[in-house]
This record gives sequence, structure tokens and C-alpha cells, in this order.
Amino acid sequence: MTGGPMPPSLGLTRADLDALPSYVPGRSPVDVARELGLPEAIKLASNEVPYGPLPGVVEAVAQAAASTHRYPDMGVLALRAALAERLGVAAERIVTGCGSVALCEHLVRATCLPGDEVVYSWRSFEAYPIIAATTAASSRRVPNTATHGHDLPAMAAAVTGQTRLVLVCNPNNPTGTSVRRAELDRFLDAVPDDVLVVLDEAYKEFVTDAEVPDGLAAYGDRPNVVVLRTLSKAWGLAGLRVGYLVAHPEVASAVRKVATPFGTNALAQAAALAALDQADEVRRRCDLVIAERARVTDAVRRLVPGVPDSQANFVWLPLGERAVPFGAACESRGVIVRPFAGDGVRVTIGTPAENDAFLAAAEAAL
Repeated sequence: MTGGPMPPSLGLTRADLDALPSYVPGRSPVDVARELGLPEAIKLASNEVPYGPLPGVVEAVAQAAASTHRYPDMGVLALRAALAERLGVAAERIVTGCGSVALCEHLVRATCLPGDEVVYSWRSFEAYPIIAATTAASSRRVPNTATHGHDLPAMAAAVTGQTRLVLVCNPNNPTGTSVRRAELDRFLDAVPDDVLVVLDEAYKEFVTDAEVPDGLAAYGDRPNVVVLRTLSKAWGLAGLRVGYLVAHPEVASAVRKVATPFGTNALAQAAALAALDQADEVRRRCDLVIAERARVTDAVRRLVPGVPDSQANFVWLPLGERAVPFGAACESRGVIVRPFAGDGVRVTIGTPAENDAFLAAAEAAL
């Protein structure tokens, strides 16, 4: 059914979900190009890395495809062992899943009962309120600072006796801002030991600020800290969805109990193992993104005041009420960006040519 008012609820699902926004993916460039009558459109809305699969990944997937009639290794033993060796931690501390977002959902399931609280900054990753609602937990959103980052003192003050989990997105999606070691040290010292703090480091590979800590190296010895990471971004596996977490063994065991069985499929496991052999190429590609990030940031600051420094593979345009019209204007020129109504626009860093097309569209739009 399309258009017109929504039909009345049948009463078969939870009523509280009616008020919950759905996760919004980036629009398909094929659809946009067809609608505009263009040969192609550029998608800068989903924080993908634009350089194609890493060497060896396609071949590994093709080989694994010959066994798709079999279930994958539910324990993900080979991949967990490879990650454990790379990270210098015990494999029992590692859990993999269908992207880090699925693992975030599993963490909420493992910690929260109905009525418990999840604290996070806002605006931050748009899946957080959806994830909290899956367990009927209450969201406590703490407004971002005036410079679009986490207000960690306010987040610490928001922790109550009902708080079970705190999410710190570092760098923050969608604003690209980050929290530094000294302020994160103070925050973790202020949070009670029986509250789990999740450091969501999906964009860690793009961080260049030496004061932004590696969450695992800095805080991996704290039992109440979990580090979330993904192979979807810098490692180029967005289409296969592979994420992982590193936690205290007791926390990791609890997450495995509530995780969807076989949540890391066979093709994803094979692709991840092949990707992990390409660390040098990942570094090279990230450096290309970082260089373009600096160029794009300088250019958009001439058009939009208050663009924050980004430590991720995207930039944030704090356009407020102009966000949606700006997004539509860019899309009308064949460049898909990600507006957040009333707040701003997130623009993924693409190839130099894609970024040039965005900057031209942005100048025309503004």
C-alpha cells in the first residue's frame, strides 16, 4: 500500500513501536538515476568506502559459495582466532555478528529488562533508540554539545540506578566528532562498575587525532567496558555485514547466549578472513579517504559555518532546518547525501571525482 493515511492498527504488535522511527538507509543510486534520467547517480549517504572489495575477498566468497548448502561455523572459530591474534586478546573475549549494530542489539538484550535505561548522546547513531526499544528499555538521550560532540559530564550525570548500559560512539555518527583520552578517562571513572559502557568504534581506522584513544588498548582491562568494531567500513565488507566486539569473558558469554544463531554467515566469515590479510591495503585506502576528508572539509566550511572536524569517513553539515531541502537539492543533481531533519546533513567521503560532484551540487544548493 502506498500513499494515503495509514490503516488502523490490528493490535497484533507492540503499540509503543508506532512512535519509533524506522532506520533510514541511503537511497539507491540506480533508482535516483532512473528518476532523474541520468546515466548514473553518486551515493554519498551510507559511509561506504568507494574502492571496491579488497584483494582476495571476491575469490574467498566464490570458494565459500560452493558450500552454501551447509550451515556456517556457528562458533566462528577461525575468524575469532584471526581477530584474537590481530588484537592481542583471548578468542573467548570476541563475539562476531551481522555488523556491529547487531552486536549492539545483543548487548542491550544481555543487559536490559523492560524499564531499564540505556544512555546515549543525541544526535548519535540512529539505530540506538531502535535498539533500546527492542527490549522495552528506556532511552535517556543526552543532547550533543554546541560543537556536535558527546557531553560526557552530562552523560555521566544522566546515569541512574536503572541504567544498565551507556553507548559512546567514538567517532560519533553522524557528526564525525570524537572524545579524547582525558575526558573519556574521567567519564569511565564516574560511571558505576555495574553499568556497561560500550565504546562504538566503527570508524576507528579513520582516526588521525593522537588524543583519541584506541578503546581496546586504553580500557580493555576494565570489566564493564565493551569495544565494538566493524569490518563493514574501512575493510570494505558493507555488503556482507561483519562486526565484532571485545568484552570481558563473562559479558562475551552472555552475548553469545542471546545472539541469533549462525548470525555470521559462511560467506561473511570467508570474506572477513581474506580481508584481514590486507591490512596494508586498508591503511592505504584509509589514507586516501583521510586526505579527501580534509579537502572536502575545507571546501564546505566556505559554504556552511560551524562544520566540525571529522575523525570518520564523512563530514557533518550543521544545516538545521535547511538539512532536508539541501539533501533534496543535491539529489536533484544526482548526488545522494543523508539529511537528518532539523539537524544537519552527513556526507560520505567518496573518490575525488565524487567529492567534486558533491561540492558542485552543494555550492549550487546553497
